[in-house]
Amino acid sequence: MNVIDAWDGRKACALQQAFRMTQEAFADHLGVSVRTVGKWHAEPDAAPRPDVQQILDTAYERAADTVRHRFNLLLRPAPEAVPAQALRVAIAVVTRGDEVLLVCRRGSDSLTWQFPAGVVKPGATPAVVAVAETHTETGVRCTVRESLGSRIHPVTGVVAEYHACEYLMGEATNRDPLENEDVAWVPISALPKFIPTENIYPPILSALEAA
Repeated sequence: MNVIDAWDGRKACALQQAFRMTQEAFADHLGVSVRTVGKWHAEPDAAPRPDVQQILDTAYERAADTVRHRFNLLLRPAPEAVPAQALRVAIAVVTRGDEVLLVCRRGSDSLTWQFPAGVVKPGATPAVVAVAETHTETGVRCTVRESLGSRIHPVTGVVAEYHACEYLMGEATNRDPLENEDVAWVPISALPKFIPTENIYPPILSALEAA
C-alpha cells in the first residue's frame, strides 16, 4: 500500500472518486462538512489542516483494496502526448533521354498528372520507396541518381522527398488501375502542359534542364 506523504485538494478529490461517492456521502464518510469537500474541489492545490490530513490517512488505510487501486490509478501522471509523425512521401522523377515519367492519378472528381510516388512507412528509406513504387505503379525499373531535397507539399501538407532517377528497363504500363488512369513518358519540354510550372518543386526543374 502506498503512503501519502501529504494530502491536498486534488488527492482528496481523487480519494472521493475512488470511493465513488458524492460530495455529501464522502463528507459523511470522513466526518467533515460538505463545505470542506467542496473547498477541495475549488482549491486542488490547497493543503487540508493537520487533523484533516489524519482523517484522510485513516480513510485511505481502511479502504478496500479496490478503492486504493482506483485511487492510485487516478494519481498516475498522464502519459505525455506523442506527436503525430508527419506523413512522408517519396517521389521519383524518372528520366529517359529527353522524356520524364508521369502517372495520371484518379481524384474524387478529377484527374491529375504527377510523378510516381509512394508513402514512406516508419523505418523505410525514401530512395528505396521511390524506386519500388515506380516499379509497382508503372513497371519501369529505375535507380536514384541524386536527392533533390524535400519540402512540405503546398497542396497536400505531407513531407515530400524528391529523387532524380535514371531509367534502367521496363515498359511503362498502368499497373495500378484503381489509383491511376494512365502512365506515360512525356517530353520534358511539354511537362508544363501536364503539371503547371508553378506547382513543380524548383529543384526538379533544374534537374530536368540538366538531364
